[in-house]
Amino acid sequence: MKRLKWPQQRGAAILTAMLTVVLVATLASTTLWQQWRGVEVEAAERSRTQSAWVLTGALDWARLILIEDARKGGADHLAEPWAVPLEQARLSTFLAADRSDALAADDTQDAFLSGQIVDLQSKLNIANLVMDGKVHEPSRLVFARLFDLLNLPASELAVMADNLRLAQSSSAEDSANSTVPLLPQDPDQLAWVGLSASTIARLRPFVTVLPMRTPVNLNTATAEVIYACVEAFELADANRLVRTRNTSHFTSLADVRKAGGNAAAQFNDGQHSVTTHFFEVRGKLQVDQTTVQEQTVVQRDGLDVKTLWRRRGVVQMPAPLQ
Repeated sequence: MKRLKWPQQRGAAILTAMLTVVLVATLASTTLWQQWRGVEVEAAERSRTQSAWVLTGALDWARLILIEDARKGGADHLAEPWAVPLEQARLSTFLAADRSDALAADDTQDAFLSGQIVDLQSKLNIANLVMDGKVHEPSRLVFARLFDLLNLPASELAVMADNLRLAQSSSAEDSANSTVPLLPQDPDQLAWVGLSASTIARLRPFVTVLPMRTPVNLNTATAEVIYACVEAFELADANRLVRTRNTSHFTSLADVRKAGGNAAAQFNDGQHSVTTHFFEVRGKLQVDQTTVQEQTVVQRDGLDVKTLWRRRGVVQMPAPLQ
């Protein structure tokens, strides 16, 4: 009988050994996965922190450019250093001239930085539509010309102007009303005041949202914006003005009047200017398949450049095909 039990004992021992191997393998794989996950999380956090610091440094650089431009004074135009975009460049080229082995092995060799400063007063300011709690009729006519030029529904302009009036109202009745729309901070939020997605997409290159009323800088505005804000102009007049200012920028509104070519055109300080106080700083940092983009709106008063708001987002690019 003992001889019959021996094969059964051997089979049980083998089964136990196999279960033990499976258990150890499972625990080992779980530990390795946790370690890999921890490394990936730490790497992502490090990349996020480094990207934030790099983009903060790029913003400080842009602020210095705007401050130096303010020291020189005069008009703001597209031939100035702030208007020249930074094309995509390897980050390590900004950090050091030394090409040591340590620098060559650094992660900055795979990081690329680009950026741009945009004159926000080259666009029509949505905030101009309301003044002293009422729809400002001259500004409404400016936007009506733009809507007509872009073939956008005038009904949406009327709804937007009225909703902006409600949003800016300081009366107790409106502030207590839950139906009062929120005040937008940028064109992407104009859906809050009644614009459709297609209208916002069409308007985006030509409008902005600033915290106060602002004139249009005729040195930097597009022909469409100039046409909209100069009542007597045709689009051909606006294009001619753009060609003239590209040859020699305007130093004052008197220069604009001389170059306008239309005696009926009226230029005033409330709607037109040749200087700018509001800028948007755009920065983009690409590391491997991850791109971090940042938008910052700044206000320049003399030599003081302060940040109004910042927005940062991550875009995950698809991995290249093998």
